[in-house]
Amino acid sequence: MEELGVPERRACRVLGQHRSTQRKPSTRPDDEATLTAEIIALATRYGRYGYRRIAALLRHAGWVVNVKRVERIWRREGLRVPQKQPKRGRLWLNDGSCIRLRPEHRNHVWSPAFAGAGSTTSSRTAPATEGSSACSM
Repeated sequence: MEELGVPERRACRVLGQHRSTQRKPSTRPDDEATLTAEIIALATRYGRYGYRRIAALLRHAGWVVNVKRVERIWRREGLRVPQKQPKRGRLWLNDGSCIRLRPEHRNHVWSPAFAGAGSTTSSRTAPATEGSSACSM
């Protein structure tokens, strides 16, 4: 800009840059590469930890690091916390269908409905079993 005799404001406007980018050159800390490698190693080892927990582990390991710096590196490297997997062996299958318990013997499967719900003044409520009192298999 000084060689061409053009004012800084006009040169930055023509280039589409903000003027503050011309004031101070950007510098990366010397330990950025080793910190990035350490963050990736911890994220690989502890898969469900996010950047805040990784930052705490780094501080515990002796790094003087800010959470915002860890988040910036975390986003730059494209790291993400995977979705939590549901517990296996529950009432659903992989295709989304639900397994219903069928009665195998008397009083095996109970329904949430109560017998005696016909009268509102009745204080006696007894749970009703699904199906009949005998096994419906």
